[in-house]
Amino acid sequence: MANVNNLTSKILRDAEERKESILASAEEDKNKILSKKIAKAKELEKEIIQKAELEAKTKKERILSSASLKVRNNKLSAKQEVIKEVFENSIDMLATISGDDFLRFIKNSILSLGEIGEQTLILNKEGMELVDLTFIYDLNQSLGDKGNIKLSPNTGNFKGGFILESNGIEINNTYEALVSSLKDELEFEVARVLFN
Repeated sequence: MANVNNLTSKILRDAEERKESILASAEEDKNKILSKKIAKAKELEKEIIQKAELEAKTKKERILSSASLKVRNNKLSAKQEVIKEVFENSIDMLATISGDDFLRFIKNSILSLGEIGEQTLILNKEGMELVDLTFIYDLNQSLGDKGNIKLSPNTGNFKGGFILESNGIEINNTYEALVSSLKDELEFEVARVLFN
């Protein structure tokens, strides 16, 4: 019986040792698995942080670029508004020239056209107050056989200058048309003077 007890004790001790060995091995496997999972989680965390930082940087650059573009567009719009105002003011200044200068402008402009035939001179309200039949007679005398100008009884809706009209065809010498025709040529120069 002592052998059975010894044998049972030995089996129990072996089982206990085996159990300890299995538990130690399981604990070691558990620690290895946990270490791998923690390392993988830290690696994933690092990747997520890098990706978030990159996205934040990209978003910041986009926001700054958009803001910069908006500022540039606003500046450009303001400059264009100032340039537009300069041209509008130049029309207003032309509209304030003296009566004698205005009459000289009409006469010189019409004479420079060469042969013009029969034309109707259209003026705005202020121009109608300055031009009389004597001026028209003198103008026609200066033209000789090249043309015959008649004064229109109707006034035009423009700030200054004049329009010559014949059979629906107009020669537009209003201040607005003259300034507009020079605008493309002068816009760069005006911008240079204003903003440099």
